[in-house]
Amino acid sequence: MASTQPVVVYPPAEDGGRRVRVDDHFLGMAYGLLDVAEFLRRAGIEDADPEYVRLSGLIEWRGGGPEVWEP
Repeated sequence: MASTQPVVVYPPAEDGGRRVRVDDHFLGMAYGLLDVAEFLRRAGIEDADPEYVRLSGLIEWRGGGPEVWEP
């Protein structure tokens, strides 16, 4: 089943990094909210910051929410 949110943050890998995808495009590995915010800014969401990332309904968090960075 496809996600209804355009941004997906996947569960933490062994090193704590989480894959970030927008639609069908892999943006990179995030190691914290600041990384996710930077990926979103590069994808065109200019006002993205860590608080935006934490509260945004556009993001589907898999394997734990924005506070989970350990495998």
